[in-house]
Amino acid sequence: MPQLYFICTGNSCRSQMAEGFAKAIFGADWRIASGGLEAQDLNPLAVKVMAEKGIDISNNKSTVIDRDYLSHSDFVVALSDVAWENFPPAPSSVQRLFWRIPDPATARGRDDAEVLPVYRLVRDAIQRRVSALKAAVG
Repeated sequence: MPQLYFICTGNSCRSQMAEGFAKAIFGADWRIASGGLEAQDLNPLAVKVMAEKGIDISNNKSTVIDRDYLSHSDFVVALSDVAWENFPPAPSSVQRLFWRIPDPATARGRDDAEVLPVYRLVRDAIQRRVSALKAAVG
């Protein structure tokens, strides 16, 4: 069974969204997971904007990168500069992809209503990238 892994800095937002979309888009024929260079709390605004698309990531847990899972993946997608620059060692059979996706958690506003549009833009960019990857790999 093919395997796809999304890695990011804290596995709290972008990689969680990518995992959620990939599970919906790739389906049960693929193993899909995500991890971070460190584990942080799941970002509640990421959960909120994914729910707007009908994808529930509220029970996901932030985890550190599983090097065994990474080593057995067909594709590993880094979603942050930090993850790409600190990409763990992997066999040459692992295809590495880098999607430079801005971190919506850095958006500033007086309240959630002011930053949610940034989360939605990032979410939609990730959805397009996951859909394009699926179209490319079948």
